[in-house]
Amino acid sequence: MKEEIWIEKYRPMKLDDVVGQKEAIERLKSYVKTRNLPHLLFSGPPGVGKTATAVAIAHELFGDSWNENFTELNASDERGIDVVRTKIKNFAKTSPIGGADFKIIFLDEADALTSDAQSALRRTMERYTGNCRFILSCNYSSKIIEPIQSRCAVYRFRPLADEPVKERIRYVADAEGIKLADDAIDAIGYVAQGDMRKALNALQAAAMFDETIQKEMIYKITATAHPDEIKTLINIALDGNFSAAREKLDTLMLEQGLSGEDVVGQIYRAMFGLDIPDKKLVELIDVIGEIDFRITEGANEKIQLQALLAHFVIANS
Repeated sequence: MKEEIWIEKYRPMKLDDVVGQKEAIERLKSYVKTRNLPHLLFSGPPGVGKTATAVAIAHELFGDSWNENFTELNASDERGIDVVRTKIKNFAKTSPIGGADFKIIFLDEADALTSDAQSALRRTMERYTGNCRFILSCNYSSKIIEPIQSRCAVYRFRPLADEPVKERIRYVADAEGIKLADDAIDAIGYVAQGDMRKALNALQAAAMFDETIQKEMIYKITATAHPDEIKTLINIALDGNFSAAREKLDTLMLEQGLSGEDVVGQIYRAMFGLDIPDKKLVELIDVIGEIDFRITEGANEKIQLQALLAHFVIANS
């Protein structure tokens, strides 16, 4: 049997199965109950349930005929005006199937659409609203033009809390017959950062190697440093030992395969768990932000990270 990707295999098919977005789901259920739907705009980071919610709505509204009455397009693949004029319009103007009152077009990553395409989409939404509803999904609602936002009920999906992620991981592990050490569940929560897709991918990758999953396996597979190692790196630098901090950084980057962006992100997360006076913490966070920006803009990772460590050394001198 062909091995399925777990993020698809365990994708929620009912609104009740979508975890971590209780308030949004409760309000969306009322639409399903009345069998009427406005245009919707789902905004939030990746892996928090936007696509799962759209598919679950289609399943609950249309039942077995959901495939015929629901289409999903990814705007980052085809972001120009032609996709609105052809694919979207052709689907929107055909009648619903199986006695449904309307069809649903789910437009993923709608913030990737050009402004011209969004203007054309606005007109399409107006014209075919009688037999078609739009669900738009985006990471940043600010990139969606105001006329589209005003035509949609906007739902903001937040990053998932640790507990819903861990609960789902336990469920999938039980279903797949995998043994999870408690610290491995914590490690998956740390790595995922509220992204369910990232959590399930980490679990599946680890399950390929062993039926019992330990935390070290999770960090290794996801190219993530153990949080304690990052704290050690910071403390060495704050103690004024630049050479030792530099060696520790080289070990993290060369032996564990971390990118500069990963290291900066983990240093930032670790800062709030250390006993650093507020004034010094503010100064160091400001420097971290500057280094992160430089790396994002293409500066040399090694030089920038060593510069960050130098700031840490100076801060305590």
